[in-house]
Amino acid sequence: MSERKEDQRRFWKIQAPPEWGIRPVPEQHRVLRFLDLFVLWSSLGVGLLVLEAGALLVPGLSLAQALLAILIGTLVGNLLLALAGVAGSDHAVPTMVLLRPILGQRGSYVPSLLNLAQLIGWTAFELWVIALAANQVSRALFGFSAYGFWLVVAAIWCTLLALGGPLVVVRQWLEKFGVWLVYGVTAWMTIYLFTHYDILALLRRPGTGEFPFWLAVDLVVAMPISWMPLVADYNRFARRPRAAFWGTYLGYLLANVWFYGLGALFILTLGMAEPTPENLATAIMALTGGIVALLVILVDETDNAFADIYSAAVSIQNVFPHISQRLLVVLVSAIGLILAAFLTMSQYFDFLLLIGSVFVPLFGLLAADYFILRGRHIDVDELYRPQGAYWYHSGINWMAIVAWVAGILIYHVIARALPSLGASVPSFIAAFALYLILERLSRPILRSAQGSSK
Repeated sequence: MSERKEDQRRFWKIQAPPEWGIRPVPEQHRVLRFLDLFVLWSSLGVGLLVLEAGALLVPGLSLAQALLAILIGTLVGNLLLALAGVAGSDHAVPTMVLLRPILGQRGSYVPSLLNLAQLIGWTAFELWVIALAANQVSRALFGFSAYGFWLVVAAIWCTLLALGGPLVVVRQWLEKFGVWLVYGVTAWMTIYLFTHYDILALLRRPGTGEFPFWLAVDLVVAMPISWMPLVADYNRFARRPRAAFWGTYLGYLLANVWFYGLGALFILTLGMAEPTPENLATAIMALTGGIVALLVILVDETDNAFADIYSAAVSIQNVFPHISQRLLVVLVSAIGLILAAFLTMSQYFDFLLLIGSVFVPLFGLLAADYFILRGRHIDVDELYRPQGAYWYHSGINWMAIVAWVAGILIYHVIARALPSLGASVPSFIAAFALYLILERLSRPILRSAQGSSK
């Protein structure tokens, strides 16, 4: 065995993961290949919250319409997710740092704080759904309810995963055990539904009509979009950008389509009044004839909370780079634990759409800047230098802020006044185009302002 492979073997098994913070990942630790990233992103696309989101689409839409909305929304949102991941793998830096050339070093603090808010929210939602479902298991097995206990257990386990870091979670947990167990359980649930219910008849059944089709697409887009502010935090460990793109795209595509579709089928076949975590947990136990399947999904759900906690810490470090990542992991977990005690299902739908309104146009800016204006090239050293190339005026690129805010406003106007149109694609295109126009017109002015501020 070569010396390098021996060093890597020791790293996986016995060493505490080092903290790179927001600096580029060292070359020797950029080790994730296509399979690693496929496993990671397919695992992150699995969960009870995804089932719940899929269940929201019916019966307002017919099953056929819901499946089409799921496919379109996943293809669109997934493309944006994978492209953002390519930018991270190109330069081995986290997502919030990639926004510095666009918004300015200080301007990137705004999405960092917004991302922190959404990640704490996701952490709370994940802990909430894990504890509720685990409580169903404890009632079935032992006849007692212990929601608070399971909430604390889930928070501790997810904190330990976040302290372990992405490389340990992917290669020591997901690839060896977690994701394969989930694939098996999900395949069994799918086979059961198709062999015990007339799915063709369900496809012919019309919807009730109160859910606009393109609003449903927005709801589906929101799920991969919710991972976009995190994607480079993990894809910066990739060996090659090509592997990062296809591992992310295909892995998340498989899981998102599959679980959104299962969520819709659960509502139509199993007679649930509403897609609460308790009802879904009961349905899974009944569907599989036991508790093992639910336990497997619950275990896999923890990697979603791990990702939320870990990336929340990285987002804070974009603003306060000298704070210990491990300390931030513990603090984020504690806040998520407290919030999880107050959540209800009625808040979930609005939460998903709010995520889309903020981050869809933001990544319109990223696509325009990184892939069009810069041709996938940035000066990594300048990302961290005050008064440097990405400083603009007092650390903020106001033209980018204007384009971003305009995209957010367009999203909300369409979502409220014309929901049948769908807000995700128009807001992305508007932010993309407006940013290109403003940047091409204002760059000489910004360079002059930058020079005068030094």
